[in-house]
Amino acid sequence: MWVHLGSLALRRPDGRLANRSFVIDSIGNIRARYDKMHLFDVDLPNGESWRESATYAAGERPVVVGSPLGPLGLSICYDMRFPDLYRALTDAGAQVLSVPASFTRPTGAAHWHILLRARAIEAGVHLVAAAQTGVHEDGRATYGHSLVVDPWGEILLDMGEAPGIGYAEVEPEKLRAVRGRVPALQHRRVVNAPIVIA
Repeated sequence: MWVHLGSLALRRPDGRLANRSFVIDSIGNIRARYDKMHLFDVDLPNGESWRESATYAAGERPVVVGSPLGPLGLSICYDMRFPDLYRALTDAGAQVLSVPASFTRPTGAAHWHILLRARAIEAGVHLVAAAQTGVHEDGRATYGHSLVVDPWGEILLDMGEAPGIGYAEVEPEKLRAVRGRVPALQHRRVVNAPIVIA
């Protein structure tokens, strides 16, 4: 079994932390490392304040690793709000996206399913999102709902708020069929021209 483990807080040589995940293959070799690129800094109306950038350094590059499911694009949690990252991953050949996460309950209920389905649809990929759930020692409550989404945006697995292990069938032929019906990846254009404001 291959595992996308993380994310973990690991000390960098410069003393700051990296929010890092690892892909470990079936014989225990580390095949890839990814440091979260987008840091979560926010003040919420309920009084919660999060400053990930106060402790963590942002990752500097996207990562795609070969896996038994096909090329796997790595991301972590808040990264899912930035479609340009997923475009870079699919431009590099990713056919599956992985998103381990720890979403709060309010933002999870509002955006988790919508954003993950959108990322799967716009990239034409399978998406696997393992999500932390429950109430934690610091009082933070996380949404859960670990998901597997297919390239058409259909939810193949939703774990709800209960902890556990879930399984879903990921079919490579579904990816080819969806990309054949909606060839958006072939039609994407890089927009470098100045924007006209009329």
